Amino acid sequence: MSRPDRPATLAVDFGTSNSAAACLQDGRIRRLAIEPGAETLPTAVFFPADKGAMRIGSAATAALIAGEEGRYMRALKSVLGTALLHESRLIGGRRRTLTEIVTAFLVTLKTRAEAAAGQRFDAVLSGRPVHFHTADPGRDAQAEADLRACYHAAGFETVAFRPEPEAAALATHGLGRAGGTGLIVDIGGGTSDFSLYRGAEPGAARGIEIVASHGIRLGGTDFDHAVSMHHAMPLLGHGGTLRRDFGEGLLPVPNAIYAELSTWAKIPFLYSPETRREVADMRRVATAPEAIGRLATVIEEELGHELAFAVEAGKIDANAASGRGMIDMGFIARGLSAPIDARSLGAALEGYRAQLRGAMAETLVLAGVAADAVDSVVLVGGSSLMGLVSDVAHAVLPAATQHRSEAFTAVVDGLALATAET
Repeated sequence: MSRPDRPATLAVDFGTSNSAAACLQDGRIRRLAIEPGAETLPTAVFFPADKGAMRIGSAATAALIAGEEGRYMRALKSVLGTALLHESRLIGGRRRTLTEIVTAFLVTLKTRAEAAAGQRFDAVLSGRPVHFHTADPGRDAQAEADLRACYHAAGFETVAFRPEPEAAALATHGLGRAGGTGLIVDIGGGTSDFSLYRGAEPGAARGIEIVASHGIRLGGTDFDHAVSMHHAMPLLGHGGTLRRDFGEGLLPVPNAIYAELSTWAKIPFLYSPETRREVADMRRVATAPEAIGRLATVIEEELGHELAFAVEAGKIDANAASGRGMIDMGFIARGLSAPIDARSLGAALEGYRAQLRGAMAETLVLAGVAADAVDSVVLVGGSSLMGLVSDVAHAVLPAATQHRSEAFTAVVDGLALATAET
């Protein structure tokens, strides 16, 4: 338990897609209901166009699905360490920065956690990816500084961080062999993180030893992006051609709008006069104007997030046992859909296979541990449910036994346990 002379510490897993909070009470983990009826909170916000109060979590998503006028935003964590975090934009009837929005989200999370726990939290132990930004130490440090500033602005006096896979190792090492060596594979919404640990022998005072950790900026939102570009965007004109205003020959349809429309964090910023003019110009000279017309509908009616949710649902269906799904795009044009199955999903995600394999192998190198010495792999994070992840883990560590943890709460559970050390 936390020392009595220390402030009560809240454990927070602030995730790209979902967030969670927990604390230690009487030496036991208590997950806190920061979302009615659920242990996790979608990391999403909605600002009504009528300047009403910000909504977060499932209430934000419900407002979007109900067609309320306003601005929906998701994947806020992905902009930490970038200039976009500090840019002022007109959102919900007034100019705001994403820093202010992240802070407002954390204020609500803190308030709900304190109400659920019946106590005040002046300190927070937050999870963080091993690297917010791959191979960019300056931006990585800035991302942690950005998040620290948001926590302080939200009312926490003391802010500490712990790498997410190390927290997951604290919570899940019992899944492996006592005294054995395991690899945490934590695939979240925005990052993939890995920790190689050694478990304690029965009766030992210490639970685990973290030998090495590694991470890359790759996660579920990247998987969604690839699936969208591969399956949905061709129906909106991606990959098509444009006639030249002068001269002969054709030009490729520009890629930028489709790339941003397939990126959760960038969708809200496409709804601008500049984008509408660009799409109108493309439609005028397109060799397939009907497809570009569908793109125009998405931009004019601000349907980008509906499309992203449809892509995500299709991805999940294709990853399921049946291996078949459909990306329903009927809200853009009647009867419009994109089929997706296990084979086409695999083709869309193939480019990420080498990155995941390389990151797992690099973790072993950093630890100085041979692959055949690892007897357990523990899969953590919502995106670890993708078959691609378990396939790559088996290829790197064929002799290791794979275990699935509590995908969405292993990190916050470990953070809660770690608060006893703060």
